[in-house]
Amino acid sequence: MGKTSSPFSIKHWSEKDRPREKLLQRGHAVLSDAELLAILIGSGSRNESAVALCKRILASTANNLNELGKLELSDLLQFKGIGEAKAVTILAALELGRRRRMGEALQKKKINSSTSVFELMQPIISELPHEEFWIIYLNNANKVLQTAQLSKGGITGTLVDVRLAFKNALQLGAVALILAHNHPSGTLHPSQADKDLTQKLKKAGESLDIKVLDHLIITEKAYFSFADENLL
Repeated sequence: MGKTSSPFSIKHWSEKDRPREKLLQRGHAVLSDAELLAILIGSGSRNESAVALCKRILASTANNLNELGKLELSDLLQFKGIGEAKAVTILAALELGRRRRMGEALQKKKINSSTSVFELMQPIISELPHEEFWIIYLNNANKVLQTAQLSKGGITGTLVDVRLAFKNALQLGAVALILAHNHPSGTLHPSQADKDLTQKLKKAGESLDIKVLDHLIITEKAYFSFADENLL
């Protein structure tokens, strides 16, 4: 006997309700987040449609795509109907979204305010579950030469290599630096370690005539600027 398809299979739906057909006929903008996610995973389970499964996944993150982007492989595998292949597909799509945002930010190469620094770095570090410390290297027109990760795991937990920071600056011909790190806790208050490291890098740069213009603490939706708060 041939295998009978589940009544939850997309092939049993009205054509106008099938995500792929809906996208082809009406465009991607009309699809809900769950429908777009359903196209990625292709199918649900024997007792649940792909869209219903995706609605359940999204509900676990309060229907917030930024929160969805924080899920790890192990988190996605907790949902019945999501195997490794589907989970990897979702993670890959979310990473592409992050990289697209990062690419859009990088097109704004000139840094003219703390907001422009936030727009550049927010897609890169704001959603990470751990701290990362980055440096933006600038030329004399305040254009970005390079962004580079200097440490991972927290300023207090890992050593920020000041020598490496300025070695990179000299190799790039940078005349100014902007420091940035994230606070996964969401707090925007600089710690004493944040302040000490800022002063350490600032003093090291003075002898090389390389200015530290700012240090930003970045969370998902906001930032703290040392320059704006007169802490440099």
